[in-house]
Amino acid sequence: MIRLSVWNRDLSDSYLRLVTQLGADCIDFGAGDFFPGVKEQGYPDLDQVRQIRKRLCSYGLDINRVTLPNLSETFFTGKEGADEELENACRALQVFGQAGVPIARQRFAGDVFPWMQHRFRAPHRGGYLSRAESTALATAEPHRPTAAELEQWWERFTAAYQRLVPTAEECGVKLALHPSDTPNPDTPLGGLGYHRVIDAFPNRCVGYLYCCGTRAEAGGSPLIMDEIHHYGRKGRIFTVHLRNVRGSLATAGGFEEVLLDDGDMNMFKILRELHRVGFDGCVNPDHIPVLEGSGPDVHHGLAYSVGYIKALLAALAAGA
Repeated sequence: MIRLSVWNRDLSDSYLRLVTQLGADCIDFGAGDFFPGVKEQGYPDLDQVRQIRKRLCSYGLDINRVTLPNLSETFFTGKEGADEELENACRALQVFGQAGVPIARQRFAGDVFPWMQHRFRAPHRGGYLSRAESTALATAEPHRPTAAELEQWWERFTAAYQRLVPTAEECGVKLALHPSDTPNPDTPLGGLGYHRVIDAFPNRCVGYLYCCGTRAEAGGSPLIMDEIHHYGRKGRIFTVHLRNVRGSLATAGGFEEVLLDDGDMNMFKILRELHRVGFDGCVNPDHIPVLEGSGPDVHHGLAYSVGYIKALLAALAAGA
């Protein structure tokens, strides 16, 4: 059964009551330094993680996915502290495994080329604003890493996964890899790099945090449907970001993020394809635009997005 997860935000009682009332099932943690202990010792404190999970369970929620401490430029350039960063990521995996967390993401420095894009806020219906990016409007010199630089990045990535994968398997945690965002050509975890990961690491605990928005930015709806079929039938899609966009780098040299019903993709078709390939994880409404009247304690965009997805899931269950 496909379930619904939302971001952790501040984990206040008010927020947890809200997402419970909306009908969320799980919480996703996107920051590698969120959990107590990471800033102090480099990896989460087990008792604190267990307490947070226990608190979520008291609301009928649970943890869907966490993020490991980041592997920064220090690791990818082999500077002093690189080994410690990787060791802390492995220790974090062990902690999350002991706490019963099912999925973890590792962030990697250098997998995107932000200088190749101009990022701005685009207006949409009624005036709501959301992220947009353009290649043509970029002001920086469009330097691309060389083949040698990209291969060096891959060597450091594989060195990390050679430690992380057996640790994850031993701990019973799935490693979910997010695609490069923005997915410029030759980004290490763009389409070709994404395929390369499961070729290099065929372990069943290695798979994807499949981001529909990011992959649509690369090639639109047909690419999304093909990749869901390809990765999903192999059981490699562990969790999903649902985000709709207009345009793509391939078709328009840029894109704009929009509300779930306001873009190029048909989100029901995506959920139906996920169902067809046997996906039974969580979907998360990602990069939600801020709507009129929203504020620190008012989340109109979140309420809209959760309600929209739950309606799609109800239609899917009814065989629409």
